[in-house]
Amino acid sequence: MIYMGHSMSEQNGSFTGYYFSFKGTVRALLRGSGQVMFQESAYTGLLILVGIFWGAYSASVPQIAWGALLGLAASTFAGWIIGEYRQDGEQGLWGFNGILVGCAFPTFLEPVPLMWVSLVCCAMLTTWMRRGFNNVTAQFKINSLTFPFVFLTWTFLLSARVLTATPLADMNSPALIVHIGGQIDWSIGSFAIYWLKGISQVFLINNWITGIIFLIALGVCSIWAAIYAAMSSAIALLVAVLFAADPADVTAGLFGFSPVLTGIALGTTFYKVSWKSAIWTVAGVVATVFIQAGMDTLMLPWGMPTLTAPFCIATWLFLLPLYKMDDTSNPDMTVWKGQKK
Repeated sequence: MIYMGHSMSEQNGSFTGYYFSFKGTVRALLRGSGQVMFQESAYTGLLILVGIFWGAYSASVPQIAWGALLGLAASTFAGWIIGEYRQDGEQGLWGFNGILVGCAFPTFLEPVPLMWVSLVCCAMLTTWMRRGFNNVTAQFKINSLTFPFVFLTWTFLLSARVLTATPLADMNSPALIVHIGGQIDWSIGSFAIYWLKGISQVFLINNWITGIIFLIALGVCSIWAAIYAAMSSAIALLVAVLFAADPADVTAGLFGFSPVLTGIALGTTFYKVSWKSAIWTVAGVVATVFIQAGMDTLMLPWGMPTLTAPFCIATWLFLLPLYKMDDTSNPDMTVWKGQKK
């Protein structure tokens, strides 16, 4: 499934002939898991999968864990069969959108046979659409991030309301009025759980132990990524509570996952760690919370989840100015190289 050597010539970074290596395949798959949080690390990716399986089985929804693994494999395989750039495959960039599709489909759809077929097809499409979206965004010196996952998942979930052979499961009904429900437990222990869930929800897992595992996974590769993930979830939680967000969303960590990704992207990935980038990152994290709230309202009439769209929008907005920060020239944000281990 992944390049480890070539039997035919390479041109422009693409490839046409490969032989298999079990070790290389596993490494590429695990890095694909890690790249959701911008980490090119097989160790990080392995721990993230452990966290997904823990959270899914704890909630008695094992289909989410196996969907994540299937989506990761399908999207990585798609890069191989179509002749995507070898380096992207080695870095895990074929797989990060696919694993998110694999988490989302079993979350929002009933696990019928056609759902699994659709999951594989959409996960594979994310790899090919990533190239297309990147071609569009490259002129602005930014990357498509997780938008291929967002676009394809939105499209399929909307179609599922008409094409009912893949029935919806955990989806909100279309509505025009925002309903506020639930209540916040103001104890320190409960707030710690809300904070950790904000990290676990990056992969649609509602489990605080998974949040701890994800922080460890990040720390194994990049201590700064772990710090920014923890800080971003805490800031998002504080802002959501301060502005009286829906307690049900706050307690489930649903205001945390997009800010976590924004924090890692701005604080450690596209800008070097510095006091300037820290200020910029905090501003981006706060903005993500408001974009999240606005998009929750925007998507309400369709009964659709926002997924990681708030992260994409906020990160694009804070990358488009192309501020130099500590770089000597305007940075090129079209690609990233995660911490590698």
